[in-house]
Amino acid sequence: MTRDYEQFPDDDNGNVLWQMYEDGDDLTEAHEIEYSIAFQNQENAETCALFLLREEQKITLFQDEDTNEWFITIYVYMEPEYEDIVDLEDWFTKIATQFQGEYDGWGCMAYVYDDDLDENEQPI
Repeated sequence: MTRDYEQFPDDDNGNVLWQMYEDGDDLTEAHEIEYSIAFQNQENAETCALFLLREEQKITLFQDEDTNEWFITIYVYMEPEYEDIVDLEDWFTKIATQFQGEYDGWGCMAYVYDDDLDENEQPI
């Protein structure tokens, strides 16, 4: 299939979405997408976490043992559409800056369905 650059622009987000699509991921299905914000100290991370909770976001807060950085992961259940991802990245970047953090990107589990199982294979 030829890449539709309106649906999958030539940038990091478009490239990830295109790779997901090429791998067989159904992008019309909602996914739990994880967005991350990194902080140098616990106080800023906790203040930001409280703000996100007040904004009714599902989050986790943890400290990376290797780097001692604090991370908030924000879980958003959504269809992985380019414009929506860019809008949320912009919002999380503004929030990160407001609380002296740094937006660290997004990711999600792939949802690949194989309808063509061999006759001896069982679905997992």
